[in-house]
Amino acid sequence: MYLGALAVATDTTDVRVEMSIRNSTERRRLGYFSCGTGNPIDDCWRCDPNWQKNRKRLADCGIGFGRNAIGGRDGRFYVVTDPGDDDPVNPRPGTLRHAVIQDAPLWIVFKRDMVIQLKQELIMNSFKTIDGRGVNVHIANGGCITIQFVTNVIVHGLHIHDCKPTGNAMVRSSPSHYGWRTMADGDAISIFGSSHVWVDHNSLSNCADGLVDAVMGSTAITVSNNHFTHHNEVILLGHSDSYTRDKLMQVTIAYNHFGEGLIQRMPRCRHGYFHVVNNDYTHWEMYAIGGSAEPTINSQGNRYNAPANPFAKEVTKRVDTDAGYWKNWNWRSEGDLLLNGAYFTPSGAGASSSYARASSLGAKSSTMVGTMTANAGALGCRRARQC
Repeated sequence: MYLGALAVATDTTDVRVEMSIRNSTERRRLGYFSCGTGNPIDDCWRCDPNWQKNRKRLADCGIGFGRNAIGGRDGRFYVVTDPGDDDPVNPRPGTLRHAVIQDAPLWIVFKRDMVIQLKQELIMNSFKTIDGRGVNVHIANGGCITIQFVTNVIVHGLHIHDCKPTGNAMVRSSPSHYGWRTMADGDAISIFGSSHVWVDHNSLSNCADGLVDAVMGSTAITVSNNHFTHHNEVILLGHSDSYTRDKLMQVTIAYNHFGEGLIQRMPRCRHGYFHVVNNDYTHWEMYAIGGSAEPTINSQGNRYNAPANPFAKEVTKRVDTDAGYWKNWNWRSEGDLLLNGAYFTPSGAGASSSYARASSLGAKSSTMVGTMTANAGALGCRRARQC
């Protein structure tokens, strides 16, 4: 992973972050439409038949540790008209790359269905929303999304798959800066040293490395309503056992469907505080949730349906760690539905303060998981209809 010579957040960015957090509570008092799904994100906006005219309402519907990610809510709309990516240093206006590197907040939408094959990783700037609702947008067969040293990013409604390692090339990260990028791993979404990030309602599969990786001090992240399929190492949260800055990491994993062809890391955690709530696990070949370096993992109201393999019934895995050490880690299962022989190995004293810190929203009953996750992944929204 390349540290990159990207500029650190400016004073203006810091002010925007403070304002977005301060305003979030007031905005949430606007209330919900309520579709009756029990999924608080979807019930916040999906019942509105005029969702297309009210796109930015989505930014007020976040939950969990990433709930204050407003993306480009306070900026203008940018319409992507061109799927090309011919020049990552001098991207053409109308392309997705040209949109995401701008300094001003932007809410990025797409004029039509398109497949975007990126020549290099797509380096996001702060205060951006990529909103794929209403069209069928694939980012595939090339570089994918990098969220590095920035804040307030929402990625919603995309199909991201078959991402490849790219790099050893110049790539632009803002209107005023481009630099040399070493080889990227080929993640679908790489979150690196960033905060206030929300990844919602995407369909992700079959990439060279991870589907969602968050490392190097990233925090205030929610990964929700996504459909994950056909991949080995699905989600990595934490850079390494020795990188202790990730003790500050807080991530919510909620309402996702972990589907066919998955093997492990849903997620794999280090150091931080992780709330895994109301997800549907229908496939894993090795394990569902793993970790090392003493993370706190709070599993609530999930449905874990074990595979037929009699050697893969355990939901949890302590990676390369002796039981004499991990027995003190705070891992708990509360209200989870364990099916087909699935079992969760808890540990730690269950200190209420640890779990309070690792609780980012109220869990619903595991019996509701099927309804809450039925529409995980990119949605087929159409104009003038409920999405």
